Amino acid sequence: MSEPILLSLKVALIAVAIDMILATLLARVLARRTFPGKNLLESCIILPMVLPPTVLGYGLLILLGKRGLLGRLLLDSFDWQIVFTWWAAIIAAAVVSFPLMYQSAKAAFASVDASLEQAARTLGSNEGRVFLKVTLPLAYPGLLAGLVLSFARALGEFGATLMVAGNIPGKTQTIPLAIYFAVETGDNIMARNLVLIITALSITALFWLNLWSRKKIEVWQQGGNSSAQRIHT
Repeated sequence: MSEPILLSLKVALIAVAIDMILATLLARVLARRTFPGKNLLESCIILPMVLPPTVLGYGLLILLGKRGLLGRLLLDSFDWQIVFTWWAAIIAAAVVSFPLMYQSAKAAFASVDASLEQAARTLGSNEGRVFLKVTLPLAYPGLLAGLVLSFARALGEFGATLMVAGNIPGKTQTIPLAIYFAVETGDNIMARNLVLIITALSITALFWLNLWSRKKIEVWQQGGNSSAQRIHT
């Protein structure tokens, strides 16, 4: 029973790390910029949030399968097959949870007072320093909220994972998959124990992160508000 638990945690943590990096960078670029096609681009970004997971899984299977555009390239170039591996589970979890991280990051960056960033630039800071010392501290609460939501979504991913990674015990069987197939085979004790475990994991993660964020938000906000004045000190 420990294998699905450990695999689920590993898949969710790596998927969230991928989401955090890509969504934060993308949201930073798009938050305050307007250009033709932006609405269409953002619609595509948040599309995984509204599509059925099985549709996403089918799309990933077409893309990453042996005959798919990316799957064939990886197989021919590196002899690496992604589908029906734990890497496929990570990709599925990252795709379905990406919109939550992106939307939270975009809202967080949009809420940052642009005058503080401009003040830092006026004092001679480059864009990288402005981002690290002013923007990121002020956007931190929103980014943390996106991190929590994305982790919870990735931990509970089922449909897309089943489509693209399959249900291979010890290799790709995450907690949701193990629960489903335990019920199908009549192993209600296993299903009940896993339900309790994933519920406890989710509640613990949400409770700890929310508690931690409450303690840190005020400190980060105070630090961000005074960063522009401290940059040259």
